[in-house]
Amino acid sequence: MRAIETTGTVNEQGQLCLDQPLDVAEPQRVRVIVLLAEYEAELENEEGFSATSFRQSWEQAMTGQTLPLSQLWEDSDVG
Repeated sequence: MRAIETTGTVNEQGQLCLDQPLDVAEPQRVRVIVLLAEYEAELENEEGFSATSFRQSWEQAMTGQTLPLSQLWEDSDVG
């Protein structure tokens, strides 16, 4: 699975209209995550959470840039 970040508009019927066509080889079903500006602003204000950080983490996860859980425990201060 690969991630594509793009922009668009939700119309009055609740349909998503992308600003640019997606570069895909053939028609296919997709998963869509929609980040609404008003909600994103709220997320930025929550302690320890950033929508930008979430996007970066999501991209890393989707491209396999992850660490084994055992290594994360080794590098932590938790005894």
